[in-house]
Amino acid sequence: MNRLKDATSPYLLQHAANPVDWHQWGDEAFAEARRRDVPLLISVGYSACHWCHVMAHESFEDEATARLMNDLFVNVKVDREERPDVDAVYMSATQAMTGQGGWPMTVFATPDGHPFYTGTYFPRAHFQRLLLGVAEAWRNERTAVVGQGAKVVEALTERTGVPSGPLPSAEDLEHAVRDLARAFDRQRGGFGGAPKFPPSMVLEFLLRHGTPEALAMAETTMEAMARGGIYDQLGGGFARYSVDASWVVPHFEKMLYDNALLLRVYAHWWRSSGSVLARRVALETADWLLREMRTPEGGFASALDADSEGPDGSHGEGLYYVWTPDKLREVLGQEDGDWAAALFEVTGTFEHGNSVLQLPHDPGDPGRFARVRAALSEARERRPRPGRDDKVVAAWNGLAVAALAEAGALFERPDLVDAARAAAVLLDDLHTASRGPARLLRTSRDGRAGANAGVLEDYADVAEGFLALYGVTGETRWFERAGDLLETVLTRFPDGSGGLFDVPDDGERLFQRPQDPTDNATPSGQFAAAGALLSYAALTGSERHREAAEAALGAVSTLARQYARFAGWGLAVAAAALRGPAEVAIVGPEDDPRTAALHRAALMSGAPGLVVALGDGSDAVVPLLEGRGPVGGEPAAYVCRRFTCRAPVTTVSALRAELAG
Repeated sequence: MNRLKDATSPYLLQHAANPVDWHQWGDEAFAEARRRDVPLLISVGYSACHWCHVMAHESFEDEATARLMNDLFVNVKVDREERPDVDAVYMSATQAMTGQGGWPMTVFATPDGHPFYTGTYFPRAHFQRLLLGVAEAWRNERTAVVGQGAKVVEALTERTGVPSGPLPSAEDLEHAVRDLARAFDRQRGGFGGAPKFPPSMVLEFLLRHGTPEALAMAETTMEAMARGGIYDQLGGGFARYSVDASWVVPHFEKMLYDNALLLRVYAHWWRSSGSVLARRVALETADWLLREMRTPEGGFASALDADSEGPDGSHGEGLYYVWTPDKLREVLGQEDGDWAAALFEVTGTFEHGNSVLQLPHDPGDPGRFARVRAALSEARERRPRPGRDDKVVAAWNGLAVAALAEAGALFERPDLVDAARAAAVLLDDLHTASRGPARLLRTSRDGRAGANAGVLEDYADVAEGFLALYGVTGETRWFERAGDLLETVLTRFPDGSGGLFDVPDDGERLFQRPQDPTDNATPSGQFAAAGALLSYAALTGSERHREAAEAALGAVSTLARQYARFAGWGLAVAAAALRGPAEVAIVGPEDDPRTAALHRAALMSGAPGLVVALGDGSDAVVPLLEGRGPVGGEPAAYVCRRFTCRAPVTTVSALRAELAG
């Protein structure tokens, strides 16, 4: 009996019709394994994963393979996006045992959940032999198998995390820039060789650091990505990564977290440089989020699939996005088709003569480009669309709230701020289980909350989003809700040494309590928490929150000199901590255009980690506003650091001068 039909995860629902007797993760599966005295087979993946689909079609939909699985194991299917804690502990085991990791992840474990054999994708014939071999070892070499599982657990439990040090110094940040420069691809942008992932958090650090070398690395990388095939030149938005070193051929899945992070950093690039390209890419990515990723409840879906259906009914990776010269001419006619083929470099960069669209340079005829692009977009809309994983993940929606709120303010797009607010309302109303201290649920779907508890990145990223939304709107609800979430961070996640565990102290007990301060595709929970704690401290003057932020940044001191690529967000937060960060209180009537002008001038500042409090001079909920009012009847701005403020100013030019000092 397949038990996935009632799951809230689209990934699990993709497997609900398999002949495999799947269980969801939980006590029932462990009890069944003990009752039958057989191992667990734990399969971990996610809905947009190409090789997960391949293994599903080859093995999990195959009756003979399913019969072996059902006869010999208790089979558990896990969505890594719903259960990042389960994914983390078994990925640690997989990497320790095999030297590599990836998805789908295949884990054979004792009925106690201790892993004894792991791997990733297995072709069907290999997988069938593996099933028989593992089952035979369980029957005939039980002591060795159980002992292997115990040794793996013991080794992983004894592992220490990244050593924590003091708050990173300015010298540490300089070392990080030099470390990044050693890995920087000066010709093509990015760091290292193929495959290349968007280094979103590192880019934020480099922009904040602001030296010519740091800015050159950031701008070269962002331009190369925006002009390459990893960026959707028709619809906006970025793919997960590039399989080559030149950003040409993407792995086609589009993830909410990538696009939220990149929207924010491209908006910040525009803020610091005025780049026309940065503005276009930021707004196109924001529009893509609203057009293709919003859910009816106001949240944002997790991902678009890499695979889609071709015109002949076949399924394959990237079919929705690729073109040939003939397809271009079919849509545009001979002359425009040839022009588009040259402009977008349609020369067979992908499989079977297809090409991913690139835009190495802006066209000389913008009107023609707009017309051609619109026609191609309309034609592409008639193709079968990639599948969408429409579950709402709290952390990634928090990232989207921050990005859309800031982009809406910077580009004067109220609709983007409205979208950020709607997502925040969903997170607060549906994902937040209680108040003071708040408890988050990680996912929801179709307006129904999932059962899985939030992890550290959920609390941190949602708090970050709420604080960014408060800074843009002045709506104190978001400041207060962020405080509730951060209180939970301070009480449920500390490790006693300044760091933070990835799961709360009252969460489900796995064989290891996961803790990883390094960035992956998203900011690490620890560094994200440090950023939110630092912002909250800047708005409140709370030394408790600031001290916790600085302690959480202690791991950056170790990582900065050799592993800076894995500490981008921590480095960005450290840059803010070293410079204050700047605290700006804007006080004046809400409907006074002078108040709005001061507010916009503050938001347009690129000061690292700057926080903005907005009020009308009446009773202040936010401590930064206490005792501060208009000056001589005029709206005023107070620029402070560590709650020590300079004299208020009443003009935009004076505020800019204060923030530049």
